[in-house]
Amino acid sequence: MTTDAARRGPLDLDSDVRHGLVFVGVMAVIMWVAEIVDTVMGGDLDAYGIEPRDTDGLDGIVFAPFLHGGFDHLIANTVPFLVLGAIIALSGLARVALVTLIVMVVGGLGTWLVAPSHTVHIGASGVVFGYAGYLIARAVYTRSLSHLAAGIIVVAIWGFTLLGGLLPQDGISWQGHLFGLVGGVVAAWALDGRDARRARPEPAV
Repeated sequence: MTTDAARRGPLDLDSDVRHGLVFVGVMAVIMWVAEIVDTVMGGDLDAYGIEPRDTDGLDGIVFAPFLHGGFDHLIANTVPFLVLGAIIALSGLARVALVTLIVMVVGGLGTWLVAPSHTVHIGASGVVFGYAGYLIARAVYTRSLSHLAAGIIVVAIWGFTLLGGLLPQDGISWQGHLFGLVGGVVAAWALDGRDARRARPEPAV
């Protein structure tokens, strides 16, 4: 009798992984649709980003990652978003969804609290920094060979970009980058650090 596992080819993915990859892909599609609509509307959607310390700007925590200041901005964020999001999605839909939620909330609230007043912050770069921070911190917590490999890849490819994105610059939401990165570390601590602590043997007394 042939089992499902035997019928699957070496490149076939578990359904939970597929759902995770679809989740990341759908988010990227929403970003592109939003930018197309925003272009048609003359940039009106960008007003729905994060407005620091303005209660009306709190909903930007949800909307800001899907809004961009033009297609160049969107393209620059789409590639790392898809690559880093796909790596996290290999751990399943629940993991990539929870990491995204934690990064958006921590990164968005941090930006709302710290960034200058009378500014609007948009773009998925905060989530990208959060994904990178998660992958690096997860490798530290779990010390799994696959997680270490993913963390090394992130540092090797995007290390200088991450450092540069944290430097204060006019017109760049370095606050969003910083707190997105913090959100990724928080996500790793909450989702992987706890499991790693449970897996450690108790010291003999």
